[in-house]
Order: sequence, then C-alpha cells, then structure tokens
Amino acid sequence: MADARGLSATDGAARRVSTHPILGPLTGTAGVRLTFDGRPLLARAGEPLAAALVAAGVRVFRTMPQDGEPRGPFCMVGRCSDCLVVVDGTPNVRACVTPVREGMRVETQHGLGGWGSAAEEAP
Repeated sequence: MADARGLSATDGAARRVSTHPILGPLTGTAGVRLTFDGRPLLARAGEPLAAALVAAGVRVFRTMPQDGEPRGPFCMVGRCSDCLVVVDGTPNVRACVTPVREGMRVETQHGLGGWGSAAEEAP
C-alpha cells in the first residue's frame, strides 16, 4: 500500500517508490530472490542491487578498514566506493551499478574485503 507520496513500506524501514509524479506508477516486473548476509530478499529483476537493498531496509553495505565505521550508498552512480559489497564471493562490487539477478548471494563487505567471504580481510 502506498502513502500519499507514492512510498510503500514492507517492514517499517523498507521503502520503494511505487508511484512517481512524472513517471507514473511502478510497472510490473518479475521478482527475483537473493540473499543479503544470509537473509532472503525479494527484488525486481534488473534493478540496481543498491536500490533493492535500500527497499529491503538495508542501510549498511560495508565497513571501513581502519575503524569499522559503517557505510551505505552515497552517490548511486558508481563514482564512490561507499556501496561496495561482496557478491557471490567476489569483493568490491559496486551495488549501485550492479543489476540484481536470481540467486545472488550478497554480503556486507568488512574492511578491504576478501575472496570467498566478507569476513576475510585483505592483507
């Protein structure tokens, strides 16, 4: 159910624009399943991974190497590194320019990231 601004919420903090004042209503697109840190999520096929994560209520995509400070999406056009995540074991994937696909396994990237798991740190 959308509010007066066209925003819909599924679990409190999760939001997705369902009706845009210029583009109109969100059209039907196939749903795909993915996981984030082991949690199953439903996304729209082809949408940017960052948009799917934000719509699911995810705000922290990575942590900084030095102090563990959390980072989330910032520029949303692939120019910064705040939205880096680990996708299917590959670190340093920019979530804002990566389209979602069925079965993606996405993890929070901790520090510099590591091959095979987000928990591994690069030397």
